[in-house]
Amino acid sequence: MRCPLCGEDDDKVVDSRLIREGSAVRRRRECLACGARFTTYEYVEIKPLLVIKKDGRREPYERTKIFNGIAKACEKRPVTLDEIETLVEGIERKLVGRFAQEVPTPAIGQEVMVRLRQCDEVAYVRYASVYRSFSSLEEFLSVLRSLQAERDDQA
Repeated sequence: MRCPLCGEDDDKVVDSRLIREGSAVRRRRECLACGARFTTYEYVEIKPLLVIKKDGRREPYERTKIFNGIAKACEKRPVTLDEIETLVEGIERKLVGRFAQEVPTPAIGQEVMVRLRQCDEVAYVRYASVYRSFSSLEEFLSVLRSLQAERDDQA
């Protein structure tokens, strides 16, 4: 593994941990040339998914798009990167289990919203406002009212 700072490929593994319910390994490494520490991840390779866009185009599934969308919605919220990573992993497991090789974008967006709603309501509203393309204050208030009603029902 090449060091991201100096480019040398001589390092040692300092710590290894199983993540993603044992389907991946997180390794902390230390560069023997410059002493920098960095993290690498080893994932089980799953069959490649294609995403079916709204206009019918197909493109390869990119985990980073989901991660970045969730991270943006969780900005300045008490949601850790580990929690975001767990959300993305759960979304991926659900999509791979439900769809053979092609996933429509609405299924991805819906699954993100379901999981964000359970994790952080503010992040959920932020994501929903972009995903559903709110064009008026009334649409925004409608989502807030449904969250409040759900909260009242649970009390």
